[in-house]
Amino acid sequence: MKTFTYDNDRFLLNGEPYTVISGAMHYFRIHPDSWKDRLKKLKACGFNTVETYTAWNLHERREGQFDFSGMLDIERFISIAASLDLNVILRPGPYICAEWEFGGFPSWLLSYPNIHLRCNDPLYLSKVEPYFKELLARIRPHLCTNGGNVIMVQVENEYGSYGNDKDYLRRIVEIYKDCGIDCMLFTSDGPYEEWMLAGGSLPEVLETANFGSKAKEKLLLLQDFQPDRPLMCAEYWCGWFEHWYEDHYVQRAPDDILANLGDMFDLGASFNFYMFHGGTNFGFTNGANHTETLYQPTVTSYDYTAPLNEAGDMTPNYYAVKEFIEQKTGKKAPDIEVHDSPKASYGEVKLTACADLFENLVNLTVPTQAANPKTMEEVGQDFGYILYRTTLRGPFHDMPLKATIHDRSIFFLNGNRLGVWERTRREDPITLSLEAGETAQLDILVENMGRVNYGPLLMDRKGIIGGVRIGRQFHFGWEMYPLTMESLCRLAYGDTADGNPAFYRGTFTIDGEPCDTFVRADGFTKGFVTVNGFNLGRYYNPAGPQKSLYVPAAVLREGENEIIVFETDGCSDAAVRFDDKPIF
Repeated sequence: MKTFTYDNDRFLLNGEPYTVISGAMHYFRIHPDSWKDRLKKLKACGFNTVETYTAWNLHERREGQFDFSGMLDIERFISIAASLDLNVILRPGPYICAEWEFGGFPSWLLSYPNIHLRCNDPLYLSKVEPYFKELLARIRPHLCTNGGNVIMVQVENEYGSYGNDKDYLRRIVEIYKDCGIDCMLFTSDGPYEEWMLAGGSLPEVLETANFGSKAKEKLLLLQDFQPDRPLMCAEYWCGWFEHWYEDHYVQRAPDDILANLGDMFDLGASFNFYMFHGGTNFGFTNGANHTETLYQPTVTSYDYTAPLNEAGDMTPNYYAVKEFIEQKTGKKAPDIEVHDSPKASYGEVKLTACADLFENLVNLTVPTQAANPKTMEEVGQDFGYILYRTTLRGPFHDMPLKATIHDRSIFFLNGNRLGVWERTRREDPITLSLEAGETAQLDILVENMGRVNYGPLLMDRKGIIGGVRIGRQFHFGWEMYPLTMESLCRLAYGDTADGNPAFYRGTFTIDGEPCDTFVRADGFTKGFVTVNGFNLGRYYNPAGPQKSLYVPAAVLREGENEIIVFETDGCSDAAVRFDDKPIF
């Protein structure tokens, strides 16, 4: 059995002084075939620990139905780390932020109208506890107290930036204890103001700090707040993430990263690089931020300009950090053979088949009906798109359509595109006119671009919020078509979609063992891409900065491969290109 404790200002592993040198990588952002490669590179860089969040919204997409398989097999991830003699820091949340959809919360929580998140609300906690029981039963055998390699488990996440409910934090601790979690617990907060540390901490639990600069100043503030305990930066932000419409984030200079790292070593602090390897927001898993006025969805790549880039390649900062750790510890990093993955340019692929979305609704989903349009959460949907359909009846003339819609909607009248609304950015005027006795079909295709993952606006329901008015009159009688886009195998293809939202399909052949690659869809506007049924994530070419999607070799196969692009806004060239490097 391992022991991991602390004595005043020092961590102790099996009774010996120990500095936690940790790097963050999230198993759910990395294809499982790449887990060992990424963990080996962490070890080879001189790190002794890996940190990961857990993603409740993937482990329990439907209430009461749990999934710990494939990319969600956290026990396998922990076991691979153990085989490399890496310790593990686990951050189960239940809230994780992480620029992840809804901060890791499952969307079905929002189907409960009176629920209050991240506080001592009995309804909320009644949903947290079953998940924790399922998750922590799998973690318990891997605790250091049971001979495993999990040395620390976090309580909530940066809670002081959100609230100050100590009863809630203690209830999370109680659930952990009831589930047999008897290793070291900790909290983490940004030490920018003392109220953050005060709100997010418990006297009986180790507090840690999160920051990306001014390491000495932040750690001394933590020391003043919590004397006679070890200093630790639970998130050293060595890079940053990106939103659509923003400039590409340039990797930090090694000297800047190492200066802060040097201050941490000089103060005897432990640390966790956030991120060591960012990975990818595959599918529709990206989150979003929201200022007072601007909704900011995160891009598909979670490269984070980390020491390992999105494809797991070693950057200049990787080598600089490795050398620095060797100097500071006086120990040479383990001699483990690691290398960047081979990349391939598979060239252009013509997408010769096309499936109109409206003509394929019956092949994708089953509609529900209601007088008033329901949100995604009310119809049991988490990710993707939803189509609202209704029949309008005249008379009305030059009447504006009014609604609150999250996040991006395209309007069609009798199949003709009327305009686009995009939350906080665009609202084309939609004006309707019908003569007495005249009818028309109104379709509203809404995309969930990512639920807010941080701050006071977490209760971010998707779809049409409230009702739809034509002028001052509410309109009733709707069909709702949930479009999670999980299975596209029943699509009926033709030659053209006449400008409607559509799926474009093509095939390409790989000779020999597949390699990592990056797909560009320059002739398309906005949508997502699947390869062999694996959803690589979203593209949004006019918005940038991301212009290509990472394709892990593991989703490809020797011989014929299928690619499908779903496009909502129109295609000028139905072709994609596979290159050997990413484009931003």
